[in-house]
Amino acid sequence: MIITSENFNLEHIAMSGQCFRMNELEKDRYSLVALGKYIELTQLTSDTVEITCDEKEYEEVWKDYFDMGYDYHKVVTSLLKGKDEFLKNAAAYGKGLRILKQDVYETLITFIISQRKSIPAIKTCVEALSRKYGQCKRNIHRNVEYFTFPSPEELSKATKAELREAGLGYRDDYIIKTTDAIVQERIDLKHLQQVSYEESIEILKTLSGVGIKVANCVALFSLHHIEAFPIDVWIDRILNQVYQKKFDINHYSGFAGIVQQYMFYYARYNLKQIG
Repeated sequence: MIITSENFNLEHIAMSGQCFRMNELEKDRYSLVALGKYIELTQLTSDTVEITCDEKEYEEVWKDYFDMGYDYHKVVTSLLKGKDEFLKNAAAYGKGLRILKQDVYETLITFIISQRKSIPAIKTCVEALSRKYGQCKRNIHRNVEYFTFPSPEELSKATKAELREAGLGYRDDYIIKTTDAIVQERIDLKHLQQVSYEESIEILKTLSGVGIKVANCVALFSLHHIEAFPIDVWIDRILNQVYQKKFDINHYSGFAGIVQQYMFYYARYNLKQIG
């Protein structure tokens, strides 16, 4: 199926640090395991993407996952026409980035894992967990075997020693305790998807290994609270070096999370130009 959008860039999405199972197969071609499914995507032109699914699956799954209903053109245009030179450059560089609507549990666990780990290391851990505890499936159209990310019930079977072997380090205890809270229904993930941004942050912070940064990542990349503004090392550096701690997030009320992604992506690949 062919998707036409002037703001849908596969490389930018795959390299944006928001998902860890979208991998480059070759130039302009990517695989993605998400929501229990496997697809391949190809960037045909700057504004056309081919997805290996039929229209029914696209409408039921991927249209929402890639947030195709949101007007990213409006956000990019407003930044390009604004007075903030850094954000002009960031928007121009990151155009095509979209905020994904990922599975809540997978996003929660992967961002607990992400603390003090590089993106390649996170990907390795996530793949190890999927292979050991997820379900083995086959995409018959592409003849590809893949492993789903484990459910809370599946991952609850893991021992601390097994998680340590998967490369999780000290995060193993966080994952065991957080998964247990979900399995024992002390935290209701469906309820989490229905509450406000502020309430979701407070609920998430009650979980083991979840501080304000991880909570905001889950809120932005899964619950789709695009007002969330996660502050990691890169964003902190921008706020200090570029804005001298005077960045006013209120200027971007309602879509600050999209601005954050442009900032992050631009900083990651243009660090020498910052500050």
